Amino acid sequence: MIQYSETGTVAESGDKVCGRFSLFDLLSVAVRYNINLPGWVKPRYNIAPSQHILAIVKDKGSFRPVRFQWGLIPFWAKEVAPASLLINARAETVDKKPAFKQSFRRKRCLIPADGFYEWRKEGSQKKPYRIKLKNDGLFAFAGLWEKWVTPQGKVIYSCAIITTAANELVKPVHDRMPAILAGEEQEAWLEAAAVVSDLKKLLKPYPAELMSSYEISATVNSTKNDGPEILKPVDIS
Repeated sequence: MIQYSETGTVAESGDKVCGRFSLFDLLSVAVRYNINLPGWVKPRYNIAPSQHILAIVKDKGSFRPVRFQWGLIPFWAKEVAPASLLINARAETVDKKPAFKQSFRRKRCLIPADGFYEWRKEGSQKKPYRIKLKNDGLFAFAGLWEKWVTPQGKVIYSCAIITTAANELVKPVHDRMPAILAGEEQEAWLEAAAVVSDLKKLLKPYPAELMSSYEISATVNSTKNDGPEILKPVDIS
């Protein structure tokens, strides 16, 4: 696959990190952020890049739900092809790369989820795993958003998920994982006056002892499959 690199040039891309996730516990979202969810928000079990997703921003001191395309388009982009969307930003360089540094300072968001998927390479096969909190609770990815205007004048709002080094639970599956924010960290991430050094401290591996993972079927490989059957563990007995 070809994609824009973080510097805006075209480069070969490798395997994506956090290329799929789920969000089906909508009641917890509404309660956690004290919001009314818009009608387009539905339970999702296999959310994929380029699709529209729910994100949370702060507006006049209150949380607000917004609809973003997953795959950030830098504001300075001349034109964009679907394969060029930037779905992830590396925590280590997010404040320096041209595609992300302005959003990192001014346009941060939360992307609520209740699980995500990674693929473990075993020989010639890749086996999918579901990764979640042990208590099955809601969490949020650290996200960035951007506004892009097409040459025809159409406005597109897009976002990316920030990734960091994998914790001990995720490491056997992938060497990186999404940056997960919990509790007061979510408030701090959306704080408009936050300084770069404080924000960067939030982008650390989530504690492995609070998470669990299990192998699921290859049903998740197709984005056409978006039902609760995806969550079922593979029977390895």
